[in-house]
Amino acid sequence: MLKSTLRSFLAHKGRLFLSALAVILSVAFVAGSLIFSDTVNRTFDRLFASTSADVAISPKDDSDARVPTGHTPTLPAAVAKEVAEVDGVAATHVDASVENITVVDRDNDPVGPTTGAPTIAVNWYETERSPVRLTSGHAPRGAGEALLDADTADKKDVEIGDPLTVIAPPGSFEVKVVGIVTFRTTNPGAALLFLDTPTAQSKLLGDKDAATSIAVDAAPGVSDAELKRRVAAALGSSSGSTSDSSSGSSYELKTSAEQAESAADELGGFLDVIKYVMLGFAGVAVLVGVFLIVNTFSMLIAQRTRELGLLRALGADRRQVRRSVLIEAVLLGVVGSTLGLGAGIGLAAGLIELMGLFGMNLKSTEMAIGWQTPVASYVVGVGVTFVAAYLPARRAARVSPMAALADAEIAGVGRPLKLRALVGTLIAAAGTAALVGCAAASDTSTSASLLGLGVALTLVAMVVAGPLLVRPVIRVLGGVFPAVFGSVGRMSQRNALRNPRRTGATAAALMVGLALVGGLSVASASMTKSFDEQIDRTLGADFVVNGAANPFAPFPAEVTEKVRETEGAGLTVRNRFATLKLRMPDGKTVKSTAAGYDKRVDEVLNLSYARGSTARALAPGHVAMDKDFARDHDVRVGSVLPVEVADKREADLTVGALTDMDLAEGPGLEGGLFMGLGTLAKYAPDGQDATLFVNAADGTDAGTLRDRLESVLDPYPQLKVLDQADYKKLIREQIAVLLYLVYALLGLAIVIAVLGVVNTLALSVVERTREIGLLRAIGLARRQLRRMIRLESVVIAVFGAVLGLALGLVWGVSMQQVLALQGLKAFAVPWSTIVAVVIGSVVVGIVAALLPALRASRMNVLEAIAHE
Repeated sequence: MLKSTLRSFLAHKGRLFLSALAVILSVAFVAGSLIFSDTVNRTFDRLFASTSADVAISPKDDSDARVPTGHTPTLPAAVAKEVAEVDGVAATHVDASVENITVVDRDNDPVGPTTGAPTIAVNWYETERSPVRLTSGHAPRGAGEALLDADTADKKDVEIGDPLTVIAPPGSFEVKVVGIVTFRTTNPGAALLFLDTPTAQSKLLGDKDAATSIAVDAAPGVSDAELKRRVAAALGSSSGSTSDSSSGSSYELKTSAEQAESAADELGGFLDVIKYVMLGFAGVAVLVGVFLIVNTFSMLIAQRTRELGLLRALGADRRQVRRSVLIEAVLLGVVGSTLGLGAGIGLAAGLIELMGLFGMNLKSTEMAIGWQTPVASYVVGVGVTFVAAYLPARRAARVSPMAALADAEIAGVGRPLKLRALVGTLIAAAGTAALVGCAAASDTSTSASLLGLGVALTLVAMVVAGPLLVRPVIRVLGGVFPAVFGSVGRMSQRNALRNPRRTGATAAALMVGLALVGGLSVASASMTKSFDEQIDRTLGADFVVNGAANPFAPFPAEVTEKVRETEGAGLTVRNRFATLKLRMPDGKTVKSTAAGYDKRVDEVLNLSYARGSTARALAPGHVAMDKDFARDHDVRVGSVLPVEVADKREADLTVGALTDMDLAEGPGLEGGLFMGLGTLAKYAPDGQDATLFVNAADGTDAGTLRDRLESVLDPYPQLKVLDQADYKKLIREQIAVLLYLVYALLGLAIVIAVLGVVNTLALSVVERTREIGLLRAIGLARRQLRRMIRLESVVIAVFGAVLGLALGLVWGVSMQQVLALQGLKAFAVPWSTIVAVVIGSVVVGIVAALLPALRASRMNVLEAIAHE
């Protein structure tokens, strides 16, 4: 039996190759994501381990800011001298650094990454653990001198002697590059600018006696853990606060290992995005590939009915036959997994090179391949093929020995579909109930959970019941074929109807991808329409000035002054943010981010209230919040809430108003919290403005004011000037990022679906060899034969598209109901996308039929008629 299995596998290796491609793709994405993340993790682990101080002291910050506020947590620089006296301390160093600042050259072009990595300004001192070393020039010797990292200098054509402008929180200042530093290990992608310590403290932090952290070096023989304990004891006894990060102290102490772990956790968020995206591709490949493999094995077994019958007649029992088919599947899985693992290594290498374009200089030669990667690859590859082939293997085991004496097949053409109908109906009913519950739910998490359940169940139901829909739907879709193409069209329609199970399984592969695209396209179109309506409804300002890369990114006060002084600028309303920790009447403590506005915010934003007014909301010592948020926490107008603002400043704020707006259009973030800018600045005095709402003065044309504002803001490339149309365009672009991912998933699904159609048609041509020979003998031309197969392929592809889009529209409506709970209540269907998908499915059908049709047309007529 083993010899027979191997011979059969090798005999059909060409047909199995298309199925193996699905396995290769899924394994490649799994292996590539694991290898890439392992490589990045190992690279950064070495960087963090080699550059972290033995113990680092930093101000404790548990504010959990949702958006940048401009507040930089600091501690007294004098702590360094205090800690230096502790037994076991070899040296201490004051760190003064600010992330995400803007540095520009003499042409006002940004000097720094343009891909999301930060530009960091930090004070210069060199130790054995410095991430960089000075390779040319000299160290900064005072205000006005700076060092720049070599990678940034090369990319931005900056040389020693060039002037730069640093746009820091306290304000802008000029420096001259006096030296270039080179990374000792991997450049994490950031741009580094070094200043001398006094300049960094005064110009970056706005306080010559402040530090962002203190680095502590251990004396020989003192462990990091012991040093941390001694420093914590010293700080606790002298400052009245303990230093354990879990005790609610003023300082947080971390050993070198803890710093590396913390940094790795922060990096993990970035890596998780890439990993989950790639695993999403792998999941789609696996899901669609299952249909392909099931169909392939089902057709191969159907065509080997006599062969399997002979094996049974010669003494093979059912278990041996089933085992034979499963061994073929395992062999396919092993081959596919091996090739997929190799493809995954290549994919990881490509990602590493791609990261180099984004400024992260990883090395392919240091690629990390842990034991988990090959294990996961073979588990996925072999597991998928084994599971997919199990049902066809069971069907093969039922072949009777008498099949060897008859021209029979077990493809299930004539078997009733009653069981499928019953199971599909039950699953569809459960899925429909879940989607109805999703639409009726009033809680977002419950609605989202029911949505996920409904999507899964309705997908399974459509796959199970798909063959039941083949005859009625294809009769409609192919109804014009006889009228347009005559007998060739009639035969192509009948061929698609001949085996509903096979047609349904082939179309299911395409259906999955198109259902995802249909659902997410409806959701994205609804989101876009909702945001457009909300921008029209709420934004009353002529222009908005905010961050180009991050709309919440704060900027220095000098920007606000220049905008106000711009000729033709009328009312200018400021907005900034601060973190809050509120103790609610229901006993819960809530962390959120509140917005602060100038008093005349009503003239630039249209706010609606359930109770109270803007005047009450912005009154000194008052705060406003969303009415639903207030209800959930037993808050009423007049409630007094104990609040901790920014860096431990405490206040009692009175609830002055409750807003009645969709969450997406509210002025704050979670809870829609906002207050007067005077109140916010009182408790968070070092915050920075994040947005400016600007109206043109009387007699000034809006277009003229825009030109002037853009000219004034030219030295600040991190900022942009937007009107309502720009805001809408910005939202569309952000939503489009999601759609690009969806379209990429669709592309992968289509590639595998095309393979499935090609495989089905190729095996179908082999199965119908004698029939094709007879058709050719009675006068069917080669061109007519190719057309017949193309039409069959097109109708199968369009059938899959129709089912997928119908299912996707149902999913899209349900997704919109979840979005409505977040205030995105508009509904829209992207008809252009749907039409494009239908047209694309026709093209898919034509492309998939090219090779099978060509092969069929080249058959020798006499040999085909004699084929058994």
